[in-house]
Amino acid sequence: GLKLGTNKSATADEYKLNQNYPNPFNPTTTIQFAVPQQGLIKLVIFDLLGREVTTLVNEVRPAGTYKATFDASGLASGAYFYRLQAGGFVETKKMILLR
Repeated sequence: GLKLGTNKSATADEYKLNQNYPNPFNPTTTIQFAVPQQGLIKLVIFDLLGREVTTLVNEVRPAGTYKATFDASGLASGAYFYRLQAGGFVETKKMILLR
């Protein structure tokens, strides 16, 4: 099966941002993403008002499949957004924190 981890696993042939799991979550959730070439990767969490909550990833990484864990301890219940920026790729998805 697919191996998960912060280490490089299978090479990716396209940019991809997966839906977080579990979702809804409390208090932690995992976000998996893939990048086909080395470059600066930014994975940022926002609240409903568009304010930055935290930056999970902000570094140059080689091509590969990655996962990041978001710990929402201390945050209010509700919807949050996560945005992946890598190369010219930008995608945003929504997740739900349920206490």
